[in-house]
Amino acid sequence: MTRRRLIRHWITSGFIKKKDNETLEQVAEGYLIDLVNRSLLQVVRKNESGRVKRCRMHDVIRRLAIEKAAKERFGVVYEGHGTLEVHGTRRLSIQSTDIALINQPGARHLRAVYVFMSSVDIVSLKPILTSSILLSTLDLQGTEIKVLPNEVFNLLNLRFLGLRDTRIEILPEAIGRLQNLEILDTAHSCLLSLPKDVAKVNKLRYLYATVEVTEGCIILRRGVKVPGGIRNLTGLHVLQNIKASSETLHDIAALTELRKLGVDGLTSEHSLSLRNALLNMKNLVSLVMKTSNENEVLPLEELCLPETLSKLALTGQLEKERMPRILSSWLHPNNLTDLHLTFSKLDGKSFSNLMVLQNLCFLTLFKAYDGRTLCFSRQSFPRLRFLKILDAPHLNQVEIEEDALGSLVTLKFSECPEMKRLPQGIEHLRALDNIYLQNTVYELIEMLRKEHETAECKQELMKIGHIRRVIIVSTEKNFWRRIIFRGNE
Repeated sequence: MTRRRLIRHWITSGFIKKKDNETLEQVAEGYLIDLVNRSLLQVVRKNESGRVKRCRMHDVIRRLAIEKAAKERFGVVYEGHGTLEVHGTRRLSIQSTDIALINQPGARHLRAVYVFMSSVDIVSLKPILTSSILLSTLDLQGTEIKVLPNEVFNLLNLRFLGLRDTRIEILPEAIGRLQNLEILDTAHSCLLSLPKDVAKVNKLRYLYATVEVTEGCIILRRGVKVPGGIRNLTGLHVLQNIKASSETLHDIAALTELRKLGVDGLTSEHSLSLRNALLNMKNLVSLVMKTSNENEVLPLEELCLPETLSKLALTGQLEKERMPRILSSWLHPNNLTDLHLTFSKLDGKSFSNLMVLQNLCFLTLFKAYDGRTLCFSRQSFPRLRFLKILDAPHLNQVEIEEDALGSLVTLKFSECPEMKRLPQGIEHLRALDNIYLQNTVYELIEMLRKEHETAECKQELMKIGHIRRVIIVSTEKNFWRRIIFRGNE
């Protein structure tokens, strides 16, 4: 399970209490780390900053936990073996498609229902939903549901409604009845717009609403149209991702408690509205801004980023000539630690403007660099730890000057077909621990394929001899080739 999903469940279940100046999310993450340190949870994957991304429970611990939970009526797991008695239990995890074998009349004490089977028949849930008037959590993530049963909107104690990765196409106005709802997650669904009455759910804290749209053979994640009354949801901490309009941007200016915001479909017409919307967001830490297509220019001029902002993702073209002015208009550019650029059409000169972002730790360029050469000058990006350059079709030469990228730990180049050799100066990166090269450095790959390494090949490999882990991947005619060096393990 992902860290974020687990923490959201803890919060809406009332397990987390605020401490001092910490947010509920920070307190919950502290508990998660404690459980990992006590070996009660196992880390499956960490993100680039070292935080837990996904975790699991060891089979033995899980079995003991399930037995203990059932004994104390904390919760039960139904895996499809026989008839399940849920009388008196407070949480039900359904891991079978045969819900009919659950003893539904005893479900009135249920506080939470989690469904982990994609093909479950949602109609068979109706008796449980009818009985469970105390239900506060209903998580249907990953199921194939298209329409919610009407019974859901009678669950007046509901605090969490999880519809992520479902096929849900519409939410009725009855959503406004769920006055205790704190988390509404419809991300990666088929929902194009939110109903007007969602603005009546005043306790809403997290609103995730990203729609998956198919264009040709590509699946895109786009913003969802939100109603005009969205300005009334002043307690929102997360709003992702909304479809831009001048009216919507005007409305979200009232959402001063936002920590995370995602806006899609931006055009030059939204410049002033976007600027005004961000002025009062003093708590914003993450901002995602996208244009409607890759040829549209992002309206960034005179944009004042909040001092608290640490993560910024921009999808759309950047005006090269105005980049120095744009960066200088950002009041606190050095607070940014994570920058993700897509479709930016940068060249060597415009890329150099980014070097004023001295505190960057993570930089990703995806289809963002159009130049042929890329130079990292002395003392550039001194704190950068992770650098990814993906899908740069014209890039053929990378130069890293001495004292540049002094803290870099991980370097990745992918889909850079014109880049034949390793970056010049890569031997200067003494902190570099991992390098990943996919569909690039073809001349080096050809050298390595030969039965005996040539002197030229050995000279190239000496440049990366200090790096603990090097992976070179080449795909040719659907064939993957991996060459792994382990120099300093």
